[in-house]
Amino acid sequence: MTVCRNVTPWASAALTLAALLATGCAADKADGSRPAVSSPSATPHGYVEGAQEAAEQQSRLLLNDPGSGSTRVLDLITGKVHTTAQVKGAVRLGTDGRFGYLHASGGIHVLDSGAWMVDHGDHVHYYSAAVRDVGELPARSRAQVRGDAAVTAVTDGEGRTLLYDRGKLEKGRIASPRTLPGTYTGAVVPYEEHLLAFADNGGTTELVVLDRTGERVAAPDVECEQPRGDAVTRRGVILGCADGALLVRTEDGAFTAEEIPYGKDVPARERATSFRQRPGSDTLTAPAGSDAVWVLDVTERTWTRVDTGPVVAANTAGEGSPLLVLESDGSLHGYDIATGKRTARTKPLLTGGTRTGAKGSAPVIEVDRSRAYVNDPEGKKVFEIDYNDGLRIARSFDLDVKPVLMAETGR
Repeated sequence: MTVCRNVTPWASAALTLAALLATGCAADKADGSRPAVSSPSATPHGYVEGAQEAAEQQSRLLLNDPGSGSTRVLDLITGKVHTTAQVKGAVRLGTDGRFGYLHASGGIHVLDSGAWMVDHGDHVHYYSAAVRDVGELPARSRAQVRGDAAVTAVTDGEGRTLLYDRGKLEKGRIASPRTLPGTYTGAVVPYEEHLLAFADNGGTTELVVLDRTGERVAAPDVECEQPRGDAVTRRGVILGCADGALLVRTEDGAFTAEEIPYGKDVPARERATSFRQRPGSDTLTAPAGSDAVWVLDVTERTWTRVDTGPVVAANTAGEGSPLLVLESDGSLHGYDIATGKRTARTKPLLTGGTRTGAKGSAPVIEVDRSRAYVNDPEGKKVFEIDYNDGLRIARSFDLDVKPVLMAETGR
């Protein structure tokens, strides 16, 4: 079964699935004939052993309470909550779209959410499988994890990078990693079957492109002072710099790096150093100090600074959707990015105000194609927000743990 990109994820899932099962997404041939129909015994296009394919996004939320160590996976389709291994003292929770990475002092716990998507460009496959704990990566909490369909790169605080076989993780085990030669500044980012990294070159920071063995194959002639923050978009990889960002992509097999400057001097405390987005989106957000948010439009190569109230978290779905900002009043606010005007506001969502969790972790906003999610740790709740309907609270989920850390998978 092939799932078309324009499938409506919620209301028409059943009808769409039936239609796709009957007709598929294949177009007629040039001579007007239909493609040959595979026999029932043939392996279906997109088949993944042990997984079920669906017509809609199989979103799940990974949730952790660092104090108790309790970890849950909330299935947003069924509403079912899965209990997984305890991970105490986690300070961060990252994801590559399928796996969750809980960063604790004793290592990085890898959790397979059992929900993911595969984007083939002209169509998308959505999958679901069982939730399972994979194991521990021997890295300290400061390590940064980035991954693609083939490898998971773990870069520690000293700049050493280990590459893990992603295929082995998908089978529930952690294989012996390969160590990259040399050390690098910040995260090593897998991209287009290569690795993007910043190397120290005699006191300056140089962007380098490595093959999967760690051999340098390119070094685009650009500067990036104080690199920090990265995000993968459909147009390439964004890397944050002191004066703006770099857009790294491939053209005719060659890697290029384009500067996207702020266009003015920006104090260090107001620079974009971490990005949030709907996965794959070309619109990124980042705090611009304590009372504003940067919006980077990668398509237009422009930065927009939106003045808000005190920022706890920010995100956007892009493509004409509002900028979502969780502010210190505990409410979610919506802003028109073009005008900077506030367009909507919810009631306070956070119980007991905006107190941060263990070691400074704060609530987050996760965004997918139709909904946004906000975690309320003290209230033991997660709110689902319809950001296209005036920030309407579509659902709320009562939990038996404090969801201090939260990340969405299946997108």
